[in-house]
Amino acid sequence: MSFYTSRLLVLMSLSASFASSAVDFTDPIDGKLDMGEYLAENAYGFLPVPILITEPALGYGFGFAGVFLHESDLQREKRKKLAATSLDGGAQLLTPAITVAGGLATENGTWMGFIGHRRTWNRDTIRYMGGLAYGDMNMTFYRQKNNAGALEPIVGNSGVEFGMRGGGGMQQLQFRIDDTPLFLGAVQKYFQPELSINSPPKADEILNRLGNTTPTASGLGFLMEYDTKNNFLNPTEGVNYTVEYLWFRDGIGSDYDFDTLNIKGRHYWTLTPEWSVAARGYYKSLYTDENFLPPPAYPDIELRGIARNRYQGEQTLSLEGQVNYQWNIRWSSNVFAGLGYASSQHQSLFKGDEQYAYGVGFRYLIARRYGMKTGIDLAFSEEDTAVYFQVGMGI
Repeated sequence: MSFYTSRLLVLMSLSASFASSAVDFTDPIDGKLDMGEYLAENAYGFLPVPILITEPALGYGFGFAGVFLHESDLQREKRKKLAATSLDGGAQLLTPAITVAGGLATENGTWMGFIGHRRTWNRDTIRYMGGLAYGDMNMTFYRQKNNAGALEPIVGNSGVEFGMRGGGGMQQLQFRIDDTPLFLGAVQKYFQPELSINSPPKADEILNRLGNTTPTASGLGFLMEYDTKNNFLNPTEGVNYTVEYLWFRDGIGSDYDFDTLNIKGRHYWTLTPEWSVAARGYYKSLYTDENFLPPPAYPDIELRGIARNRYQGEQTLSLEGQVNYQWNIRWSSNVFAGLGYASSQHQSLFKGDEQYAYGVGFRYLIARRYGMKTGIDLAFSEEDTAVYFQVGMGI
C-alpha cells in the first residue's frame, strides 16, 4: 500500500508543477490524501493512474492514463459545498463528463495509445460514450474453428501469438425513456487490424485459411440499458442491465458478415455501513454463416485472473461476485470469485468444463467529492496470475 501511495504522490507532484496555482492534496474533513480539490480547481488537473500489465496474453508491461473530470463552475461549486458538509454528499450528484487518455507497452512488443470520453446532457437524459485506440497488439489466441464448426485448440494448449497492428473505435448514444431508468440507443464499432503470426511458425496456415490479413470489422446496432446505480464511478446500490446487438455487414464496410449479442447484468447491495456485495453476469454470443472468422471476433470468458482469449467460443458466460469491507472512510478491501463457460452454438453452454478464478484487492478513496476509488486486485486461475490497477469497484 505504501509503495502505491508513494507512486501516486510522485505522479501528482510532477503534474502539480505545471499548475498555475497551489492546490491542497489533503481533505479538510479528515486530513488524508485526496485529489478532489486538484481535479476540481485546477483547469489541467487529472487523476494519474499507473497501469501495471500482467495480462498473460500480452506479457508484462506498464502504462499510464490520465482521468480528467469536466464540470461547469456551477456544478463545481455545488459539489464543493455538499462535500464540505457531508462525507459522501458530493459523490451523490450527477457524474461529470469524463475523459481518459493514455498509453501502454509490454515486453512482447505490444504498444497502444487510447482516448475515451463519456458525457451526459439534460440531467442525464442523454448519454454519449466513445473511444479510439491505435497500436500494435501482440496477443495470444488459443482456439480456431475446425471443419465441423467447433472451436478447438490451435496448436496444443500453447496458443498462437497474433500480431495486430492498426486501430479502431466505438461510440454509443442513448436516450432516457420518460423519467424511467430505461435507456435506448445506438452503437457503432469499427476495427481494422493488419494480422500476422508471430509464433509458432507452423501456424501460418491459419492466415492462409483466413485469406485476408487486413480484415475490417464494421458494425452497427442497438443498445438497451436499465440503470439504477447510485454512482457511476463507485456504485454501492442499484442495478445495471445492458443488451447490445450488432450487425457486421459488407454494406457498412465489414469484410465479414456476422452478428453479436452481448448481455451484461450488475447488482450492488449495501448490507451494513461496513459490508457491501456486488455481482456481475456477462453473456456473449456470435452468429455467422462464415466458415472462418479472425480469432479476435470470437467471444471469450472475461474474468479477472483468466487470460483474455484463453477460452473462446461462439457463446460464453462469465459470472463473478465480490464482497467488500470498508475499514474506514478511505480504505476498503475485497475478495472476489468467478466462473465461466465457453462453447459453440452446436453445444450446450454448460456442457464443457467450468473455468474458475478468484482474488483479493484493496481500494483507496482518492477523490471523496466524486466518490472515486482506486486500488489493486490480485487474481488467480488454474493457468494464470494477474495484477489489475483499478479505478472504481472493478466489477
